[in-house]
Amino acid sequence: MKKTIMDLDLEGKKVIIRCDFNVPLKDGRIVDDTRIVESLDTIRYALDRQAKVILMSHLGRVKEAADLQKNSLTPVAIRLSELLRRPIAFINRTRSEKLKETIQNMKNGDIILIENTRFEDLDGKKESSNDEELATYWASLGDVFINDAFGTIHRAHASNVGIASKLPNAIGFLVEKELSALQKLENPERPYMVILGGSKVSDKIGVIKNLVEKADKLLIGGGMTFTFLKAKGFDIGKSILDSENIDFCKEMLEKYGEKIVLPIDFQAAVDTNESTPSHVVKVGEIPAEELGLDIGPESIQLFESTLENAKIVVWNGPLGMYEIDKYSVGTEQILKYVTDHNIETILGGGDIVAAASKLGYKDKVTHASTGGGATLEYLEGKELPGLAAIEEK
Repeated sequence: MKKTIMDLDLEGKKVIIRCDFNVPLKDGRIVDDTRIVESLDTIRYALDRQAKVILMSHLGRVKEAADLQKNSLTPVAIRLSELLRRPIAFINRTRSEKLKETIQNMKNGDIILIENTRFEDLDGKKESSNDEELATYWASLGDVFINDAFGTIHRAHASNVGIASKLPNAIGFLVEKELSALQKLENPERPYMVILGGSKVSDKIGVIKNLVEKADKLLIGGGMTFTFLKAKGFDIGKSILDSENIDFCKEMLEKYGEKIVLPIDFQAAVDTNESTPSHVVKVGEIPAEELGLDIGPESIQLFESTLENAKIVVWNGPLGMYEIDKYSVGTEQILKYVTDHNIETILGGGDIVAAASKLGYKDKVTHASTGGGATLEYLEGKELPGLAAIEEK
């Protein structure tokens, strides 16, 4: 059991909180502030205990100088100040004399936000490679470290593993909530079902290998469906194909065929334009010039009947091209089914959470994870470096 923020004495301490403020931006404006909102409980807890709060986060990737302006945390500082209803000192550098002076002059209950940690990646990937000198510098700014960035907990960066190795540490409420939801899968109620969507089998090989043994049923949707169908000898038209992993799909079908549930019909069209006419086709009957873009009505019924007695469902990846309304039907109908039937449902981050948010189901499921890659690696059974660096109780 990892230490949590509640296990540490914070009063008067300089508390570095690694948050996940990696929010989507458009023209410098925040499109979705969910990740900021999710961090508020941990930040408020520290402030209420008269800590001096120092916030850190990355935003996007920084590969060239042009990325510095578009990936600044300035909009995050403004939105965070609005949500907390208090001023926040934003330091637009990752290290500087001004940063040190501002921290030295902090009073209990003050809060500052440091600029995007990945600005340090512009010069030798110091953040992403967990540079020792950078981690030492950042750790010198605080007395205590709290990791509340679940979205990067599968990475060994200077701002999580690096600082944690040098200061008393714990996880925040967001990470605790994520782990609490995912740990239910260690010994799940049965029947335990897994829904996997998304485009490529290669992205989910580890997850498939790990979960197909543990789950009672594995329902496959999205683009990866067609690699499994190709492995069974079906024609898939122009549908997306992960040709390098056909043999892997064959192996899974041979070993676990009774567990794996594949769609039996699709919405198909000649291209992905919303205005292009589409129609329902049976499995194996997709015309050569067309591609499957969503599961069809019979597949929806098949999935619903499979899920009928499920006690818990973990779901990663949408079942169709949900960005286009007419290809979001399969995802929407199955979301409706699991919520209408009060099936405990954990959405495993990334696109399925975005789809659920767009379709109005994100707040209706049991848990929608903030971590895409982190959740996948947890489901694969991998060690998460950012979590491993945190002290045990």
